[in-house]
Amino acid sequence: MKQTFDPAIEQGQDTSPLSHPFRVSALSNRKPTRFELKPDAAMRRKIAAYLNILAVKALHFRGVITPIGRRDFTLEADLTAVVEQACSLTLVPVRVELKESIIRRFIDGMEMPEGDEAEMPEDDTAEPLGEVIDPGHLALEAITLGLPLYPRAADAALATTTFAPPGVTPLEEADLKPFAGLAALKAKLSGATESDSGNSMTEKNEGDAANDVEKKGDD
Repeated sequence: MKQTFDPAIEQGQDTSPLSHPFRVSALSNRKPTRFELKPDAAMRRKIAAYLNILAVKALHFRGVITPIGRRDFTLEADLTAVVEQACSLTLVPVRVELKESIIRRFIDGMEMPEGDEAEMPEDDTAEPLGEVIDPGHLALEAITLGLPLYPRAADAALATTTFAPPGVTPLEEADLKPFAGLAALKAKLSGATESDSGNSMTEKNEGDAANDVEKKGDD
């Protein structure tokens, strides 16, 4: 069984650019319901604006809604998408390929925990069954979660900022390395000096002890 989008289901109530809702009351409780979303170029532009990214070059979301028991349903789908984001360093377009497998269980009568200190359920694939199941919303959610937080172009690098008075050549990191070497050498020499000082004190103590023995012998 394959259903198509009915725009009257959420007309005027949904601001999402990709919506493909199935009324739960119309879903078969015996056979799976298959769906396939492949937005055209105009829809992909709306999705890109909605997600605040540069472009959605390709998007394919295909899956099945399977009845479980008398009232529950499971949605399983595969998402493939190619999008463009702005590089977090240079703002040049960065191509991102996404491949995600989605599993969601819709449980009749399930109650979500409420309150700031409420514990989330261990099964993060389960959610309460509502009046509709919308694969379009799940596709947008999967893309949002799959996007890199800080996309970076292959040749992007952080710029180095140096400061110095006018007419003075600023120090670079490489210029500071000899000083680091001197600091390490100073630490080694300090350790050696303390060791030599300790040895000298030991030798002096041994010499004093020998002199005391000789004096007692003379007495």
